[in-house]
Amino acid sequence: MNARAAWPVLVTLAGAVALWALGQAVGAYWQIVLLNVAMWIALTQSWSVFSGLTGYISLGHVVAYGIGAYVVVSGWGMLPLWLLVGLAGLASGLFGLLVAIPVLRVRGPYFVILTFGLAELVKYAVLNVETMLGKSSRLIFGAPGTETLLLAMAGLAAAATLLRHFVGISRFGRGLAAIREDETAAETIGVPITRFKVLAFALSVTLPGMVGGLMALRSTYFEVLQVFNPTISFTIVTMAIIGGNEDARGPILGVLFLVGLSEVLRSASPQLYLICLGLVLVGFVTYAPTGLLGLLHGRRARR
Repeated sequence: MNARAAWPVLVTLAGAVALWALGQAVGAYWQIVLLNVAMWIALTQSWSVFSGLTGYISLGHVVAYGIGAYVVVSGWGMLPLWLLVGLAGLASGLFGLLVAIPVLRVRGPYFVILTFGLAELVKYAVLNVETMLGKSSRLIFGAPGTETLLLAMAGLAAAATLLRHFVGISRFGRGLAAIREDETAAETIGVPITRFKVLAFALSVTLPGMVGGLMALRSTYFEVLQVFNPTISFTIVTMAIIGGNEDARGPILGVLFLVGLSEVLRSASPQLYLICLGLVLVGFVTYAPTGLLGLLHGRRARR
């Protein structure tokens, strides 16, 4: 690996280590905040691997999150944590491969609606299965502490960031960008659009399954409607829009901005949190569609 390729790896790993080290120096409340930061970075970077590069806006990533949580909770106490988290990622990735071809037949607003509907379908299917088994909710005993979860989540955040970076600069990533600009033209010049879209979709939902598996252990109480909450998907999209999708730095900026804003607003005026969040999102979509990263690049260009 040459110096230019090694630099993003070193910066990402240093950031993950710094995040974990900061968690050892702060109290329990701020450890949870840092855990949420790492979680949203992993989720938003993973989302950007597919939606940010192809332009297909997905509201279905909560499915992968929920499937991963369900796998880990179902096997908790029978298998080691590292194996359960790996199985959670495998299950969500296989689900992505299974549904990718039929789902990716549509595009534009139809794709957005379809992914949202798919998320709701899976949520109520799992809920019905749990109800028939008499286990609509579960208590989780012996879950690891916040420090352990933060270490694992920082690793997933680093992995998702590196995945987004290297996919973005690869031939595969350029093919996905060509699909975003003009899918018909990309197919005409020889880009295997179906294979690229299916692979990108499967990659983008693998890590969220692992994230969901870890976060299921955080609350020590599993409830289907909680882990399949559509708010998770909406928050991912909001962070990606605010940060920008030009490269892997955008989702990080979006997560830091939104988590910081939420902490300020919740402490100052919890009732106005969602209203202010909606106004911020409308403002970015209208006046800064390229997000914070685009604003920084524009300012640098003017200088």
